Amino acid sequence: MMDPVFASRLQFALTTVVHIIFPVMSMGLGPFLVYFTWKSMRSDDGVYEQLRDFWTKIFAVSFVVGTVTGIVLEFEFGTNFAAFSKSVGELFGGPLAVEGMMAFMLEATFLGIFLFGKEKVSEKFHFFSGVMVALGSWLSALWILVANSWMQTPRGYEVVMKSGQPIITLVDPIAAYANPRFPWLYTHMQSAAVLSVAVFMAGVAAYHIWTNRDSRFWRKTLKIALLVMVLVAPFQVIHGDAYGRHVVETQPQKFAAMEAVWETESYVPEYLFAVPTSLDQLTNPRAKELFGIGIPGGASWLASGGDPTAEIRGLNSFETEAPPVAIVFWAFRIMVGIGTWFILLAFWGAYRWWKGELFEDDLLHKAMVASAPLGIIAVEMGWIVTEVGRQPWVIQGVMKTQDAVSPTLTSGDAVLTLTGFVLGYAAILGVYSYVVYRIIREGPPEIDESDQEGRRGTDAGTDTDKDTDRDRDTPYGVPSDD
Repeated sequence: MMDPVFASRLQFALTTVVHIIFPVMSMGLGPFLVYFTWKSMRSDDGVYEQLRDFWTKIFAVSFVVGTVTGIVLEFEFGTNFAAFSKSVGELFGGPLAVEGMMAFMLEATFLGIFLFGKEKVSEKFHFFSGVMVALGSWLSALWILVANSWMQTPRGYEVVMKSGQPIITLVDPIAAYANPRFPWLYTHMQSAAVLSVAVFMAGVAAYHIWTNRDSRFWRKTLKIALLVMVLVAPFQVIHGDAYGRHVVETQPQKFAAMEAVWETESYVPEYLFAVPTSLDQLTNPRAKELFGIGIPGGASWLASGGDPTAEIRGLNSFETEAPPVAIVFWAFRIMVGIGTWFILLAFWGAYRWWKGELFEDDLLHKAMVASAPLGIIAVEMGWIVTEVGRQPWVIQGVMKTQDAVSPTLTSGDAVLTLTGFVLGYAAILGVYSYVVYRIIREGPPEIDESDQEGRRGTDAGTDTDKDTDRDRDTPYGVPSDD
């Protein structure tokens, strides 16, 4: 029979992997909805109204499914991790309560107005509702990541014994909630969400442009998504590099697992490309034994912020057992590889845009379609590095994962809940995927084309092909009214 600790960890990992898709979609789409609404309010161009209405559908579906999976996910703390819940309840209660009462309610309330109140409220209040929806999704992530970042770098607490149970009490809220990890984790997560959605939007638009190159809606979608990719993809890599040095300072064991460094050494290479040559190397990677392309001293340079001869502490030098190195090492490389690909894809698209061939390059379109799900995969890999990399600790240096599991949980109970959660979340993911597919296949809502042409003609004195001409006449094809 399966060990209840392992079954609980597996269950939480699988359910989190599914749940994280939906908040990422919501957080990433939020800024786009604000922009589309603002543009539809400031211009007579009906395409922004189409953009807002179309992507709001996907936002709403993601919000609903994210709420369902998030609430159910929290039950796991009671069923499988009761010892953890009892120990940290005082400290976690604040952020989680604020997330539910303030951020979630803000997002849910104004989403109702944004979805159904367009004809019942003023244009400015409708825009304000869109801003509150986006703000609510980002505040929700803020409070969740406040709690999670505290688990990575715990501060402002004391451990006292009550009835034989270690209880973590809050003694300094500012130190606890503004812990050193929070700004790094929050910035990296939010920019990853925006980038993931931009790549998804570009892939969806590229797919439709195959069949209808003159679709103004999808051309506009592709250009906006590509512009965001050009801005955010390089930032994500630069920020990730600095984030890595913070991990070295606060969780050196996690960094050693990310680089599969077992012995303390200097001048450690950074393997940008690594391939196992045997099953053992896949399941138990040791960076020096892999076939790969490495930058001499690169890992030392990254860890120290510029010194290629700097020493990296190896996994064998720590008293606690190492985290699952294979999972952390390969997940980190997949994440970095996808991030690097996004930079290449973004600047490839920007170059074709500058050449006036953005909508003619089928190879680029195929690459964007194939890349559409990669943003979510990169977020999943990053989350795995964050969560698995701190093992065996559930709270770094304070509580081990094996001590967080419900003491009365049996193997049968754990397998039963694991089965139930896996089946339930798989069904939810399947329904969500089908609904989003239907929305994408149906395309944008119809608008009165004759009215739009008339308005554009009145504003600019040109015909509907003007957009095509401007694509070629201005830098990156950015229309002057964008």
